[in-house]
Amino acid sequence: MIAQTGDPREEQKRLAAIEAASMVREGMVVGLGSGTTSAYMIDELGRRWAEGLRFAAIPTSEHSAEQARSHGINLVTFATHPQIDLDIDGADEVEMGTLNLIKGRGGALFREKIVAAASRRFVVVVDESKLVPRLGHHMPVPVEVTTFGWELTASRLQDLGARPTLRLDPQGTPFNTDGGNLILDCNFGEIEDSMALARKIRAIVGVIESGLFIGRTSEVIVAGRDGLKHLMAG
Repeated sequence: MIAQTGDPREEQKRLAAIEAASMVREGMVVGLGSGTTSAYMIDELGRRWAEGLRFAAIPTSEHSAEQARSHGINLVTFATHPQIDLDIDGADEVEMGTLNLIKGRGGALFREKIVAAASRRFVVVVDESKLVPRLGHHMPVPVEVTTFGWELTASRLQDLGARPTLRLDPQGTPFNTDGGNLILDCNFGEIEDSMALARKIRAIVGVIESGLFIGRTSEVIVAGRDGLKHLMAG
């Protein structure tokens, strides 16, 4: 059994992650998200694995892969499993109504988007503080960029109205993603048209991917003081 946390918000996230993990069935191919909420989900899947549930998993980060391996979970690649049945991940913001997302605070947004795009169902787990009227309400948009010429890429993002900041690690050096790229945290303020902005960001040379996840969410499990609720796309 997963130990309870002492923090009420963390406990809400833990319960929502367990709810999402309960959707995994025998024989599925499962996307394993990244971040603190996904860590609770992977631990719960590890518990179910120990009880005999068998499935294949594709992790979205090296950290999630290491956690899954510690439970003995079978990890596979797209070479053998190009279609994912269910992807479970967290989010930094969820836009109410559209269920569009900002993701990438943990730095795994590029891999997370690849896995989400390959999935039949993409289930997002958040606590109620992540629900916002518009994306950009309190979070910048992470943009993964190449190391070569990143300053020029930052300038082009600034032309779109962003205030880009190069992400640093705790040692004060540039943060590197699992793919060896950099992240620019771009503050646009509240975003009126997230779909149009995502297209404009993608068109900039040097951009690998942005943390705007548009039209990909199947369902959001929200943990709040009154329990769990499910928001469905469409």
